[in-house]
Amino acid sequence: MPHTDGSTNAAPVRLAVFDFDGTSIEGNSPVLLVSYLLKQKMLKKRIVARILLWAAAYKLRLPQNESWVRGLVFSAFEGKPVAEVDQFLADFYDTRIAKRFRPQADEAMRKHQAAGDVVVVVSASFEPIILRAMEHHPFTMQVSTRMKVAPDGTYTRQVEGEPIEGAQKLVAVQELADAEFGPGKWELVAAYGDHHSDRTILSAAEQPYAVDPDRPLTRTARRLGWPILDW
Repeated sequence: MPHTDGSTNAAPVRLAVFDFDGTSIEGNSPVLLVSYLLKQKMLKKRIVARILLWAAAYKLRLPQNESWVRGLVFSAFEGKPVAEVDQFLADFYDTRIAKRFRPQADEAMRKHQAAGDVVVVVSASFEPIILRAMEHHPFTMQVSTRMKVAPDGTYTRQVEGEPIEGAQKLVAVQELADAEFGPGKWELVAAYGDHHSDRTILSAAEQPYAVDPDRPLTRTARRLGWPILDW
């Protein structure tokens, strides 16, 4: 991993940031998790119905409470030990998500690493899923949605801080990089995203890439001349 040596004229650390759902993988891991939990009878149907109503409003790009819906999903794990839930989500990644990781994402990450860039995944998905992916793919840092842990070591259904969604992705990357490398000692050289909510972090990168973008992001990419990648 590139690093600074304390010198005031050291070159800034170069970051390449990848969105996870719809970019690094095909599909959406939280949606797949809801389906999986329903099949395992770990989510009540009335809760799933509320999640589906949220999803419908999300598709219409209506303002939504991101923490609320993640709390609904995590109601399946409320009161359960952290280690048990983390292992469940790691196993879920292995069985349902791993095969969806795109070879093109792997290749792009490796190219950035070979160029000396620090590869970061930023995701609205739950942290144990992303940490599992990091064990098998070429990224060394991540920031994702973390759920609060109760004093007794069990999970609550509350988000710790803010969900890593939309504009919050850029905020989270800035906080992560400032803490790791120091303010002003890093630069965002590339960002990859698929959804119109990724516009903020894509716009902040020296080189943004729209990966299989939705229609609004396609329009933005064409207007601004961003490369559109077919993965």
